[in-house]
Amino acid sequence: MPDFFNQQMAESYDEKNSRLSAFSANMHMLIRLILADLPSNARVLCAGAGTGAEILALAKDFPGWSFVGVDPSEAMLKVCRDKLAAADLLDRCELVHGYIDDVRDEAKFDAALSIMVAHFIAREDRSAYYQAVHDRLKPGGCFISTEISSDLDAVQFPSLLKNWERVHSMMGANPQSLQSLPDTLRNTLSIVSQDETESMLKRAGFELPVAFLQAFLIRGWYATR
Repeated sequence: MPDFFNQQMAESYDEKNSRLSAFSANMHMLIRLILADLPSNARVLCAGAGTGAEILALAKDFPGWSFVGVDPSEAMLKVCRDKLAAADLLDRCELVHGYIDDVRDEAKFDAALSIMVAHFIAREDRSAYYQAVHDRLKPGGCFISTEISSDLDAVQFPSLLKNWERVHSMMGANPQSLQSLPDTLRNTLSIVSQDETESMLKRAGFELPVAFLQAFLIRGWYATR
């Protein structure tokens, strides 16, 4: 995974994303609805936990749930830990510095979240990533993934890209980064089409991936083990 999340990025991450709070609120609302039938004492795995946004959003509405958050960035996990401590949630959370394979798989999870993570994982490693998540779920466990996903050669892509540039402008992107955005999508991130994503999920053993979200280049699926 590219090292995007240094200390400076970690400290500014939430402030930049706060400018998209309307989108985040909608995404988290949909996630809560999808997970509403989990047990009252559910264990939830958060892959790429980042600054803890998903844990914070879910812990408030589901006070009996516990969470394991894993992230390869120590800087992001420090911000996450501080936020969880401020919300008095550390007793319900375990934070793991590393990758999915570093999370013990003998204690299975009722659900797993991968929110805006998969596009940082190389195409050749993506199926293994989904498989590692799958293997840590209980039978019938729910996996939710949101990620940048698009066919970069589709006739609709230039229109989506134009609006994606507007999203980045809202987040404070400078003219240079906007100019390099097409190259970033093609050569830095690992963007795969929605059809390829669904095929990878099925190969990993997930049943019936269901598309539940699209916001320009961001797409979301839920599926069960």
